[in-house]
Amino acid sequence: MSFARRELRARVAADVPKGLSKGRAAVMVVGFAVVMLVSNSIASSVHQPVAALIVGPGLACVVAWFYIWAGRRIERRRVVEFPRRGAGLHLVVGAVSGMGLAAVAIGFLALAGVYRISGWGSVSGALAVAGAMCAVAVAEEVFFRGVVFRLIWGRWGTAVALVVSAVIFGLVHLINPDASVWGAIAIAVEAGLLLGAAYLATGSLWLAIGLHFGWNTATVGIFGTVASGSEARESLVTAVTTGPDWLSGGRFGPEASIVSVLVCSAATVLLLYLGHRRGRLSPRNS
Repeated sequence: MSFARRELRARVAADVPKGLSKGRAAVMVVGFAVVMLVSNSIASSVHQPVAALIVGPGLACVVAWFYIWAGRRIERRRVVEFPRRGAGLHLVVGAVSGMGLAAVAIGFLALAGVYRISGWGSVSGALAVAGAMCAVAVAEEVFFRGVVFRLIWGRWGTAVALVVSAVIFGLVHLINPDASVWGAIAIAVEAGLLLGAAYLATGSLWLAIGLHFGWNTATVGIFGTVASGSEARESLVTAVTTGPDWLSGGRFGPEASIVSVLVCSAATVLLLYLGHRRGRLSPRNS
């Protein structure tokens, strides 16, 4: 067995908690739910590009530091979800891949005639979105994958963790403006499963954070659509989306399009295959 394979197998044992008390698990879940909501609220309220590029990454660093601190002090474990080795590579690959998936989905929507660029927006608007999405991506991945997925994985295994964390991820998006039941289902399938698979395949949160950041920045900040029914923001281009909701996504945005579900599901299958090859699709640790 190669050194890389042995290292990944060792991480499976390290990042799946054993015997964590219900009280401490509850503290982690409730605490980081609050952290996520506060971080997202602050990041979303900043629209000036320079401020957003300072506040967003700053919040991301604070949330990541707090997660590592809580893992050591509350869970009393070695935190391996934010390794220094490979961090930059996974972030870049994730961001580029997330933008690529968004571009493919938007491209298909354009070919179907339901997405059309209507003009130029602003570079400053796109930069403000990118800054805000730094905080959003880190806060949501820390909570949904670092806390919820990991704790469920440790108790009930990979399959249950994937499905339950994805369902919770979809349900949370129902609180957004213009949310819909189909939109929540689509988010659960295309994003909840994809990001969970990214965490499984690598043993760290970096790739999932990059994917999350890349997708949101591209769909909102570059292609001028809305994300998960949230309010529209300034973007690099302005666009018009028409057609049936099942194809265009309607007011929820392209994430509610069957096209996005299919595109992201293909990436999910690839990541799950990679996780299987690396021995990370383990049942519950005993």
